[in-house]
Amino acid sequence: MSPAERLRGLKPDWLSDPKVWRTEVLAGLVVALALIPEAISFSIIAGVDPKIGLFASFTMAVTIAIVGGRRAMISAATGAVALVIGPLNREHGLGYLVAAVILAGVFQIVLGALGVARLMRFVPRSVMVGFVNALAILIFMAQIPHLVDVPWAVYPLLAGGLALTVLFPKVTKAVPAPLVSIVVLTVMTVGAGIAVPTVGDEGTLPSSLPVPGLPDVPFTPHTLTVIAPYALAMALVGLMESLMTAKLVDDITETRSNKTRESIGQGVANIVTGFFGGMGGCAMIGQTMINVKVSGARTRLSTFLAGAFLMVLCVVFGPVVSDIPMAALVAVMVMVCFGTFDWHSIAPATLRRMPAGEIAVMVITVACVVATGNLAVGVVVGSVTAMVVFAKRVAHLADVTATTDPDGRTVVYRVTGELFFASSNDLVGRFDYAGDPDRVVIDLSDAHIWDASSVATLDAIEARYGRRGKTVEVTGLNAPSADLRGRLSGELTGAH
Repeated sequence: MSPAERLRGLKPDWLSDPKVWRTEVLAGLVVALALIPEAISFSIIAGVDPKIGLFASFTMAVTIAIVGGRRAMISAATGAVALVIGPLNREHGLGYLVAAVILAGVFQIVLGALGVARLMRFVPRSVMVGFVNALAILIFMAQIPHLVDVPWAVYPLLAGGLALTVLFPKVTKAVPAPLVSIVVLTVMTVGAGIAVPTVGDEGTLPSSLPVPGLPDVPFTPHTLTVIAPYALAMALVGLMESLMTAKLVDDITETRSNKTRESIGQGVANIVTGFFGGMGGCAMIGQTMINVKVSGARTRLSTFLAGAFLMVLCVVFGPVVSDIPMAALVAVMVMVCFGTFDWHSIAPATLRRMPAGEIAVMVITVACVVATGNLAVGVVVGSVTAMVVFAKRVAHLADVTATTDPDGRTVVYRVTGELFFASSNDLVGRFDYAGDPDRVVIDLSDAHIWDASSVATLDAIEARYGRRGKTVEVTGLNAPSADLRGRLSGELTGAH
């Protein structure tokens, strides 16, 4: 391959394909419009000025577009982060909040370097499905306040926005339907003088770019002890939500992302955001779905432009953006909800075939997320529940059968299945210590020892036979099981 060919291979798609470029630019514009009311809402949750959330969305999106590990994913100010650091702002002020954002970024870089992203392999599919469905429900619930106690004109505007979003792609997909819907409804409301809630009613848009600086806090150990718990909580919540979103985008686009780079990138983005006075953030699933699933974006350009357009729209076109009816943005988000929800997962045919434990895990994940409003809580509780269900299921696969030699001098116990804490605890009661002959053979050819509990159980069985003057021989151990037993046998307190 010639140097020129290699150079062409390194060029992003949007530089060589005008169609891709157009898709990315328009997707970035749609996401930027949708980010404005979201960022303002999250600022209110955190108890800060709306511009703090808008600045965070700008710096997060622009930075993660460069350093992140998942192309086309949108990071900005989020509700999950606002819920975590809001109490810190209310108790100690904005300076401490900004300092916590910077420290959270440091924590995320350290956790990313330590390989926390690899823990994603332990999130089962049922939790992922519950996560996606809960996300759709949360997005829909967030739109309800915009539809209650509002002028009657909001409802036909909402219906028109939904119709445009559904039907316009049948005419052409050259321009994202959400963008067309937003423009058409804005022109209608402004031209006809229809009085409905607008973006401007959500909060004042900034009139200038953010300026970098240090947080206004005393640099003392006391400050560190105050912000550290909030920073760690923010780092964990942000990483979990970002990694789950990255995994979802991987599935949608059928591509792989670098989760470690994404973890470190989130940390870098939060540090940059903190130094620019933002409230921090993480991956935004709703806006990512608009970018990837609705608008068809696939590159870093859309993410970068979402942040850049956000500031341009606020600073340069603030008066125009302020006139956008909230009904237009609600219509877009409602369509995102319906597109995000996994309807197949609740179809009667699917539920009839799905194991009860899998359904329970999905329902528990959804219930925890909806009840707490925190996606990370649902993922943790759902994953723990899935582990318990799995352990219970596997534990029942362990079995013991006894065969006595014709001469009556030896009994062979054949143990099958996976031996770990959930299955080995019942193993002790499966042997006839008093009635067995003097020689006992425990055949583990079809079993595997996974943990110290199983080694301790075998030691306890040998000890019970030993007290009766009987010998025990353990045979058939595979190499990993033999190595574990060799290291732990006789060393565990439960062995005597």
